[in-house]
Amino acid sequence: MLQTTIIAIRATIVTLVITGIVYPLIVTGLGQALFSHQANGSLVKDEQGQIVGSALIGQNFAHPTYFWPRPSAAGEKGYDATASSGSNLGATSQKLRDRITADLARLTEANPDAHGPVPFELVTASASGLDPHLSPAAALWQVPRVARARGVAAERVRQIVEAEIEGRDLGVLGEARVNVLALNRALDRRFGRPDLHAER
Repeated sequence: MLQTTIIAIRATIVTLVITGIVYPLIVTGLGQALFSHQANGSLVKDEQGQIVGSALIGQNFAHPTYFWPRPSAAGEKGYDATASSGSNLGATSQKLRDRITADLARLTEANPDAHGPVPFELVTASASGLDPHLSPAAALWQVPRVARARGVAAERVRQIVEAEIEGRDLGVLGEARVNVLALNRALDRRFGRPDLHAER
């Protein structure tokens, strides 16, 4: 019995060292050596080297001079990376219907020159509430509003959107998409940063 217990303790210690210390150190080391940017959160920095966000985490852009992301139910005010979640409201929820109806009215009023109906993803939150991407169609739908707010030709804004479209991973995985943070940074680089305190 004692010998069996000693063997069990020894096996437990060896397994703990291998799986709890050695393996994590190797994986962390390889991640830092081969994929440092991704391993450290895919952080995005501005021209001064200040972190402005992560390419993997959506954030709220509410000013009309920027492209707006999907709605978020993560946290009390949305876009809270420490409270990633969906709303858990079902299709029969009156609260969800009221929110979508209000969002449709707001988006339509803010973008009267848009072609076609509001893309569904602009009124539906992702499961995480932190999706950083839009479909090209949802980004292009917003072009008239952004162009008008910035006082530039819509075609110039459209060209920026088209330049920021990311294709499928490895050519087959996922769908074409546009990272909202990258797109809005590209707008600022091309046209300058707007005065966010000006009247909307």
